[in-house]
Amino acid sequence: MEYLFDKPVQGSIGVQPYKITIAWRNGSFVSDEPVKSGGQDLGPDPYTLLLSSLASCTLATLRMYIDRKDWKIADMEVNVNMYQTILSGNMETTIDRDIKFISPVTEEQRKRLNNIAANCPVSKILQGDIKVRTFTQSDADIEKKLKYANDDIAVVWKPELCKHSARCVSGLPKVFDVNAKPWINVDGANADKIAEQVSKCPTGALSYEVIKETGK
Repeated sequence: MEYLFDKPVQGSIGVQPYKITIAWRNGSFVSDEPVKSGGQDLGPDPYTLLLSSLASCTLATLRMYIDRKDWKIADMEVNVNMYQTILSGNMETTIDRDIKFISPVTEEQRKRLNNIAANCPVSKILQGDIKVRTFTQSDADIEKKLKYANDDIAVVWKPELCKHSARCVSGLPKVFDVNAKPWINVDGANADKIAEQVSKCPTGALSYEVIKETGK
């Protein structure tokens, strides 16, 4: 398992409803709910953000393809909207994407670009098999703890909190190996790397204690 981003997209909220700060790799922006929903409309709402990801992916994919073909197609626009219906007790979501070419295009180009847009990466995600995993951080003082230590660092594992997200295994396989006994080998990497990886545990099942400062 390898994540798309080295640094995850992070959302945070204070006491003001429903103003949310979204931090990404190069800055931050505000998301909010419209006034009719109790917000102040200070930024795009979650549905708008979802549709904007499809719009931006569509246009970027089309631009890359057009440039590669060296076609003389300049400005493009895309309008994206959605509606939901209940069918046989299940919610069905339909997203409509309308693409407008400001520059002239041939019918052959239009058909080809329609297919390219339909297969942009975000389209594939939205139409694929999506799983959303949710982990919540816990600082509970669990009685059962296992400690794995060397002279530099100790890794503490609370089995009852472990949800097996696989982040530790994929991020530092020489230290975390579920097929080994013990499954945590603190000699598999230096203390700094172990501490960095343990800090990414989403549940609090893993923590660390620095035994002595290490040089970087």
